[in-house]
Amino acid sequence: MPEQPVQAAYLRMPHVEKGMQIGLFGGSFNPPHAGHVLVADIALRRLALDQLWWMVTPGNPLKSTRELAPLSERLRRSQAITPDPRIKVTAFEAAHHVRYTADTLALVRARNPGVDFVWIMGADSLRDFHRWERWREIMLTFPVAVIDRPGATLSFLSSIVAKTFDYARVDEADAPLLARMKAPAWTFIHGPRSTLSSTAIRNGDSGK
Repeated sequence: MPEQPVQAAYLRMPHVEKGMQIGLFGGSFNPPHAGHVLVADIALRRLALDQLWWMVTPGNPLKSTRELAPLSERLRRSQAITPDPRIKVTAFEAAHHVRYTADTLALVRARNPGVDFVWIMGADSLRDFHRWERWREIMLTFPVAVIDRPGATLSFLSSIVAKTFDYARVDEADAPLLARMKAPAWTFIHGPRSTLSSTAIRNGDSGK
């Protein structure tokens, strides 16, 4: 069955105004689930964001694409579980043929002067963050908010990234100010944690 075309609206960057605080939350979302929504909700609240861009990537260079659902399907599912109007589901990376996060962030910064962005990731992703292409460049482009995930707290604290950028860690109480800070700046945000994972769902395990 051929893949359905992606709607043009998803291939454009969401509209923003100067002075806004925007969260960037990227992933394969294969499939998107309540754990992702929880991270997005925590980020919106704790970081005092005006918008959160839910960026559905064409593919993750560190993951196999064999089990990757079509982009149009992942967009449809993402839209269905994110009723908050501040969450903007987008796949603009596909239109620009961007493969690596460092390139995505550079593109976002160039296209949106006067807007404050913060990169959002689950603590489970940070364990392998040092394997990402140009990971130091990512940390130096925008502030980063790491949202706690089950089983990831201790591994996060011992991660190469946390140790390398220990000097740039911001107190969690100052999270609402993070987007305005000059990178490198990052914080670790505690909160309710979901045990759901996309891998478990694909394998038929709801995580319960």
